[in-house]
Amino acid sequence: MGAFKSYDIRGIWGKDIDEELSYKIGYFIPSLLSASEVIVGRDMRLSSPLLHQHLIEGILDSGASVIDLGLTTTPMVYFANVHYKAKCSLMITASHNGKEYNGIKVSGENSFPISYEMGLGKLEELTKNGTIEKKERGRFSDKSREIREEYISFLKSYLPDLKGMKIAIDSSNGMASTIVHEIFGERDCIYINDTLDGSFPSHDPNPLIEKNLDELKRTVRENNMDLGLIFDGDADRVVFVSEEGKMVQPDYMTAVLGLYYKSKNRLGKAVLDIRTSNSTIEFLEENGFTPILWKVGHAYASEKIIEEKAVFGGELAGHYYLMDEFFGSDAAILTSLLMLTAIKENGGKLSAILEKIIRYENSGEVNFSVKDKDGIIDHLFQYYKKQGPERILSFDGYRMEFPSWWFNVRKSNTEPLLRIVIEAKNRELLEEKRNEIENMIRSF
Repeated sequence: MGAFKSYDIRGIWGKDIDEELSYKIGYFIPSLLSASEVIVGRDMRLSSPLLHQHLIEGILDSGASVIDLGLTTTPMVYFANVHYKAKCSLMITASHNGKEYNGIKVSGENSFPISYEMGLGKLEELTKNGTIEKKERGRFSDKSREIREEYISFLKSYLPDLKGMKIAIDSSNGMASTIVHEIFGERDCIYINDTLDGSFPSHDPNPLIEKNLDELKRTVRENNMDLGLIFDGDADRVVFVSEEGKMVQPDYMTAVLGLYYKSKNRLGKAVLDIRTSNSTIEFLEENGFTPILWKVGHAYASEKIIEEKAVFGGELAGHYYLMDEFFGSDAAILTSLLMLTAIKENGGKLSAILEKIIRYENSGEVNFSVKDKDGIIDHLFQYYKKQGPERILSFDGYRMEFPSWWFNVRKSNTEPLLRIVIEAKNRELLEEKRNEIENMIRSF
């Protein structure tokens, strides 16, 4: 598929992305973003040190300087970007993907994400056809300790009083491991998978796959914890487990985040991805917010939040975007602290809060590995358009809404998958429509 995707660079190490491509990206990115200095961080993947080395060599050979953060979370790179007033930052990570993957998340000034349309497409062209002429090497500086102290201090400023609240935290052997102990402390917390290991021995770093939450759910139940948190590989996503030991669909937690902002009397627009449940949309509307549905993905969400001057945003994938607190970017640990504040202020039981939010039956995101994704998308569109939907949204795949149900179909931007979400007024109708759609996909 190639490494250059809609909103990052990502692929299988040694196949889609390698040392040569890493060097070329490093060489061409400073001129593309008019950056004399580039911030670089990396995760703990087994291929990350090599990617890191060649990326930095390319940057220095272009004449630009490097601020190296070493091992870090993705949100810490965003924080450093703004802190140092940089015009470019690069985070080496494949986020939630398995150990064979790696990649680079590219941000411009003020940590604004660079999508394919905004520059990654041009960068891909340069790596294929551009000319490399080594210049006087730029300076290299290690700011890993300095920025870590600054970032932890920043996070602690949002830490609520957790006394009496028992929390289980799964870092997925990823980058959250490096800071969660200092943020949440040792009292009433149980930490699992909190050592860095790029082979991901316990489970893949994807918190949306429910089997990856088995250990966390068991820990919550067996120890009577009030809440469970699980972070992905680079700690920009978080998924919650209720005190009942059940995974909470992330778009419902966007509604919980709305309670935090309501308590601060900060009402306004909320940017939600096209897959978001009507339960969340209606709850936010009832609490004074104006929901705006938009495309899936960090680059698109951040751009829309800034454009709309929204208060916050949220995605089904477990990304949450904070405008004033974090310049429209996502930061999983910071978001967790805001969520914990809202949960404590609203009785302390997440399951009780969710009872007020959830009104419909929802499939969650169902993935299909198929060859002709475009053909299936068009077939579903033509079939259901004849049934007279009340509304069609077509900016990311499409969402068709009917009086008692809706569905969204879209292609994954990061994996070779077709993704479906279905929601209905009751379980019977949900199962009927799910079987109907799945049968069409299988027979195509």
